[in-house]
Amino acid sequence: MTDQPRPRYLASGDTALVVEFDERIDRAVNNRVLALAMALEQARIAGVCEAVPTFRSLMVHYDPVATSFTDLKRRIDVLLVGLTSAGEGGRHWALPACYEDELAPDLDEVAKRTGLTPAHVVELHAGQFFHVYMIGFLPGFPYMGDLPEALALPRRENPRTRVPAGSVCIAMTMAGVYPLESPGGWHLLGRTPVRLFDARRKGAVLLAPGDKVRFKPISAREFRKLDSLAQAGKLVIEPEATAA
Repeated sequence: MTDQPRPRYLASGDTALVVEFDERIDRAVNNRVLALAMALEQARIAGVCEAVPTFRSLMVHYDPVATSFTDLKRRIDVLLVGLTSAGEGGRHWALPACYEDELAPDLDEVAKRTGLTPAHVVELHAGQFFHVYMIGFLPGFPYMGDLPEALALPRRENPRTRVPAGSVCIAMTMAGVYPLESPGGWHLLGRTPVRLFDARRKGAVLLAPGDKVRFKPISAREFRKLDSLAQAGKLVIEPEATAA
């Protein structure tokens, strides 16, 4: 990756190292983060326990008995030489989502504040392939970009104390899905029956950084049917495709 700013190395306690690529949220920056995560996994460096991607940095957890900050920094320096971007890899998902009134408590307000009709809000949201930048906040919560500019709004002034699991949401330039019931301040446009986190499932967290997600509108009747399957652990969702 020539002509790119040199990453900064930051210590996070005595068992983690942070490789910070930039100070901005940007798709190209995130692709560099994901590329290093992939290179680390392939290198199988002794002492590395886990690598956690964020918007613009990679946190590398390590065993201080097996390696050190200095040694790990040296090994990562080698990986960074000639590192190629992760590009547009990742799995492609189509998640069913119901945008009908009973499951979309903020849809009308979002439409009013953006000067759009509710139907146009749904069209814009469901017409976008979102990029999963990182997983955080809750197990399986995807921070996804990039939201169409016409839908960009700050978080709600008054967060809810309870947001239902599966709520499809937006805030600022991001889109997301609440995998578990939780307090939250994002705008709720609909709900998906898909469990983004399910401890019963092999691979409890469905999405991963680098994945691409689109939402497929369904009726409330279809939602109830799929939700019943999901409650029983019988709803199977597979990726549409894997990018080359």
